[in-house]
Amino acid sequence: MDKMQGIHLFVYPVKDLTQAKKLYRTLSGVEPYADGPYYAGFRLGDQEIGLDPNGHKQGLMGPIAYFEVSDIKKSMQSLLEAGAQVQQAVRDVGGGMLVASVRDADGNVTGLRQSP
Repeated sequence: MDKMQGIHLFVYPVKDLTQAKKLYRTLSGVEPYADGPYYAGFRLGDQEIGLDPNGHKQGLMGPIAYFEVSDIKKSMQSLLEAGAQVQQAVRDVGGGMLVASVRDADGNVTGLRQSP
């Protein structure tokens, strides 16, 4: 298994991105560093809070914690061999940032992120 580097990203599925940005701007005290129609991200030290207006359409029922890994394909393979199922295959979300997620036997979803 690739060494996990900790959880650095939490992504929340939201239905109203404008309202969610207002709430998380107030909660965090910072402006979003990424602010588009498909995603808004707030950096708080080495943590990131992401808002995904398409999350519910992708089947997300709540926030997902993303573990930072150095080799996402190796990590995915190890988790699948340990009994996880693919929730979302590895994909590039821009700038070489790779994300994926798996579901455990209880239906819990865990994300993986590989930074460029």
